[in-house]
Amino acid sequence: MSLILGLVFRITHYKIESGEGTSMKAFAMLGIGKTGWIEKDRPACGPLDAIVRPIVLAPCTSDVHTVWEGAVGDRHNLILGHEGVGEVVEVGDYVKDFKPGDRVILSAITPDWNSLEAQAGFAMHSGGMLAGWKFSNIKDGVFAEFIHVNDADGNLALLPEGIEPEVGAMLSDMVPTGLHGSELAGVQFGDTVCVIGIGPVGLMGVRGAVLRGASHIYAVGTRPNCVAIAKEYGATDIISYKDGPLDKQILDKTKGKGVDRVIIAGGTVDTFAEAIRMLKPGGSIGNINYLGEGDFIKIPRADWGVGMGHKTITGGLMPGGRLRSEKLAALVVAGRIDPAKLITHRFEGFDQLEKALMLMKDKPKDLIKPVVKIT
Repeated sequence: MSLILGLVFRITHYKIESGEGTSMKAFAMLGIGKTGWIEKDRPACGPLDAIVRPIVLAPCTSDVHTVWEGAVGDRHNLILGHEGVGEVVEVGDYVKDFKPGDRVILSAITPDWNSLEAQAGFAMHSGGMLAGWKFSNIKDGVFAEFIHVNDADGNLALLPEGIEPEVGAMLSDMVPTGLHGSELAGVQFGDTVCVIGIGPVGLMGVRGAVLRGASHIYAVGTRPNCVAIAKEYGATDIISYKDGPLDKQILDKTKGKGVDRVIIAGGTVDTFAEAIRMLKPGGSIGNINYLGEGDFIKIPRADWGVGMGHKTITGGLMPGGRLRSEKLAALVVAGRIDPAKLITHRFEGFDQLEKALMLMKDKPKDLIKPVVKIT
């Protein structure tokens, strides 16, 4: 009997020391319009998965849409957050390329890479539309003491030497989503491009258009720090919505021709009408804006060429996964993009996540992107 009791004690002691089976603290959506700190069980690690402890986390405007606009429906006790860098603390038996102690980039989109959707080229929709976006959508997010990552070999990426963790956190969502805008719009060498909205995603949209060879880039925004960074990233002209309809300003600047491509990284469902009006026949719109409100997008019939103007709209969730993260990290290492310019507010301590999120909600004029250093 004493031997059995001693064994039970040792097993229990091991679980407490390792964290297995214990609860953890997390910041969550309690319901539409409500957030708060909660306790949840530490996630279990499957054979293909990893458990990660956060090092740096970053709140996102998407969290704001999710909580205060109910954009993806009501959620209760759903841990928020999908951006960060962490340290691997546990891996499943079948994980080959990562081990405890590795510092890793947490991609906001973590597809199931063996799905039919992934085989069709749309891994971000594995399991259904937007279902590759798991964190803070269909599973608990990263604002927790321990983070579960599915398909670790396919979704984690090592943080390269020389990239600070806070910069690595920008590779979770801001960089890949912004650059994806130029891909969706199909930016070509010499194209004229309008980027609507120059928050952190739109600023990366500007940089993406530059990298893909755009000639003139019209960046729409008014915040002085965003305007300054847009110019540093390569915007040639700044457009203010305060000066009148965007489409009229663009048509005036282009002598009535319009632009070849539009990247929508801000605005509302009504922004698409202006984008259609400023677009040349044969041009395309790439939307990377999370539309949190509104039931319909209105397309102006005549400006769309009465349905035959060859004006294309593509909206897409950014690609996730390890390869994407590694390639984007290589751009940072090579000096082709500098995500550090996006970070305007820095916090220290896990308990500062709430303050950082409220900053994203309230959007003071000097804000671009906040980060929270956890350890």
